[in-house]
Parts: sequence; structure tokens; C-alpha cells
Amino acid sequence: MGDDLLTGLAAGDAAAYQQAYDLYGSALFRTAARMLGSRHDAEDAVQEVFAAMVRNRSSLSHVTDLKAYLFAAMRHATARMHKRQRQQAMPGLEDAAWPADAPAEGSERAERLWELARRLPMEQREVLAMKIQGELTFIAIGAACGISPNTAASRYRYALEKLKQMMEQQQ
Repeated sequence: MGDDLLTGLAAGDAAAYQQAYDLYGSALFRTAARMLGSRHDAEDAVQEVFAAMVRNRSSLSHVTDLKAYLFAAMRHATARMHKRQRQQAMPGLEDAAWPADAPAEGSERAERLWELARRLPMEQREVLAMKIQGELTFIAIGAACGISPNTAASRYRYALEKLKQMMEQQQ
């Protein structure tokens, strides 16, 4: 399926794009939402990923891992959006709580953790989101972020340690 899907994407086959979206769209959205803190921005980021894939379809013939490729593209899209958010932000907005329009997931505790995760450095937050929301391995995260799997694992571990410290401080 993987090679056929990539071949279809490189050829501009609409059915292949629909299949790629069906396979990876929701994981990309959940990950982007956690990275950006906004459902609307996450939708824009995913749309940007797929639009760029259509525009650059000739380069898809060189892709060997579609999932890693899509998450790398999503990472770049969210980084651009995050930069725009920071430039437009008012003072103090960086520490704002997770928005009320965020996708509802799991328990109140999980939502509190994601609220705290917004305070993590972007590098740690993106690894955390890719691991939990995107269900990527450290190898895939490394490929998507252009870092080693060990660095991805370290960033994940540091993020979890910082979240634990923040949770303890709130109690």
C-alpha cells in the first residue's frame, strides 16, 4: 500500500490524496492542535500540509516514509504559524490557558496536563504532541524533526519531567 500510495500522490491522483488524508489527517490535526493550542490554527496547518503536498508532488517520488514526511511538513507549518502567533500576540498571551474551543479529549487531568504543556519549550512540546497525539515512534519523530531518535526521546523525557514538576507546584 505504501509504495502505491506514494506513486499515486506523486502522480496527482485525487483518490491517493483522499487516502492519505483518511490515514493521517486526524493524527496530524490532533498533534497540530496540541502544538498550537488552537483548533482553527490546527485545521489551517493540516490544510497547509496537504496543499503543499499537492504543489510539490513531484518531490514525493523521493519520499520513503510518508507518515514521517507528513509530520515533518506539519512541524514546519506549525512552526510558521507559531511564529506568526508570537508576532501578533499581546504581552502575557503566551501563558494563557488552553483555549475553550480545543478538541475535548479524555479526562480533566489530561486537559490540565496539556494546558501546562503550552508552557514547555516548542521543541519539547512538539515531541510530546507527536508521541502522544501522532502516535509516532522516536525514530519517526527524529525523522520529522531532523534530530536523532535519542534526542527525540530526551526531549520527551524532559517534557514529562517538567510537566510533573509543574503539576506538583500546582498542588
